[in-house]
Amino acid sequence: MSEDIPDLVILGSGPAGLTAAIYAARADLSPLLIRGPVPGGQLTTTTDVENFPGFPEGIRGPALMEAMEEQARRFGTRFLEGQVSSVNLKPPVFSLQLEDRRIHCRALIVATGASARMLGLPREKELYGRGVSVCATCDAAFFRNQSVVVVGGGDTALEEATHLARFASKVTVVHRRDALRATPPLQRRAENNERIEFRWNARVREILEDSSGVKGVRLEDVLTGESSVLESTGLFVAIGHVPNSALFKNILEMDDKGYLLSRNHCETNIPGVFAAGDVMDHRFRQAVTSAGNGCMAAMQAQDFLADQ
Repeated sequence: MSEDIPDLVILGSGPAGLTAAIYAARADLSPLLIRGPVPGGQLTTTTDVENFPGFPEGIRGPALMEAMEEQARRFGTRFLEGQVSSVNLKPPVFSLQLEDRRIHCRALIVATGASARMLGLPREKELYGRGVSVCATCDAAFFRNQSVVVVGGGDTALEEATHLARFASKVTVVHRRDALRATPPLQRRAENNERIEFRWNARVREILEDSSGVKGVRLEDVLTGESSVLESTGLFVAIGHVPNSALFKNILEMDDKGYLLSRNHCETNIPGVFAAGDVMDHRFRQAVTSAGNGCMAAMQAQDFLADQ
């Protein structure tokens, strides 16, 4: 593989990476996609996806990613298992170091995604998709007329809470401080919503469950240490995301949170290197927007290679 220099390498196998692969393969670029440590991305940990166009009855996250991968393979995308440990992005040929080999390419699409910050509680991962979620836009409809908990105090937390309040009968925002960090308009919107309540100076210490999934949370008052139980069928963790961009620190331009900066539709500061999906999108973080980014990045890569 090290002697084969593909025109295009794609890092990441979520919606952005696989859509980029589909478009690039149909353009006869024969892209090489490196799947990374979480093949399929965050959607592989999601149960039902009901907001992806074309599936009126919804589709399970893993099934959607399997279908995308099959489509990419059909058009000629090559796949490689592995994790890139270092990169050299000096044109005209880029170099990627994996565990046991070095890959070269003439264009690169970075679609490495982002990872949601979690609370680090026992059973948190096992209950993901069974009451634990990090995306209200994805899962709010499953909690219609139920009580749910949102953990966090920033913009993301209040956006999640406000969206959940359209479906849930009660949304309790649990924040470890006595004041929110969110912007004033979001605070006012949440505070004026009769379905949203707040638990101040509190943190979740335990997730309570039964055979069907989450049934509540055990809270701890950070000032007094007092413990209490809050009944809930959903726990939405909204304490931020971490873009998977550490590999490109001091190489690609990024903001202070690590999200890659793009210009002119997915271009980075290095010609021939493009960014797509959650690694550069800190606002929307949806499968459909990531897929759109992947499409644009692939078309940009095609134009770049043609110019070369």
